[in-house]
Amino acid sequence: MTQKPTRVLIVDDHPMVAEGIRALLESFDDLDVVGTLCNGREAVDQIEELAPDVVLLDLNMPQMGGLTATELLLERRPETRILILSMHDSPEYIGAALSHGAMGYVLKDVPTEDVKEAIDAVMRGEQFLCNGAQAAIGPKIRDGREPLTEREQTILLELAQGKSNKEVAAALDISVRTVETHRKNIKRKLGISSTAGLTRYAMEHGVLQGTGRF
Repeated sequence: MTQKPTRVLIVDDHPMVAEGIRALLESFDDLDVVGTLCNGREAVDQIEELAPDVVLLDLNMPQMGGLTATELLLERRPETRILILSMHDSPEYIGAALSHGAMGYVLKDVPTEDVKEAIDAVMRGEQFLCNGAQAAIGPKIRDGREPLTEREQTILLELAQGKSNKEVAAALDISVRTVETHRKNIKRKLGISSTAGLTRYAMEHGVLQGTGRF
């Protein structure tokens, strides 16, 4: 049985860049570019319709930037892999992208083969950083604990109050599956395996009093 091509969505506010990437990726038989969009808002609005496996996402865009878009895209479609494609190589940008849920970070000046390698890696469930991104952030950030996003902090607060996934989903107007995905990410980031552990963490860090810092 032939494996289906990987569906890729390109989101970049520079049309020439987006079309250039599209032309390069379309040379690979196992990739199917399902669209090119200009900003994060368009991506969030069309994510369910286009159903991409991987989103190549720029960071700085009008209407909605890449960081906010990453969180909202994963809420709408948790199985999507987000791959940041950016010209920024500062540790702050890279660390923020990864903490918001991106699975990879690729600089725009890398060879086409690196972009293809990144897509294949995240489809295998692996994190991918191009050589330039790895050099920029160094081992300290890569090996340190990832900070929680604002949404994850909110969900941790709800869970720490003893609410079930269903109750959290109703309170925040999101799906139960989305809560489960966030819960899994929170546990991974904090190195905590149980709900009791999450509650204890929240109490020790003042989360339940609204004074915690993550």
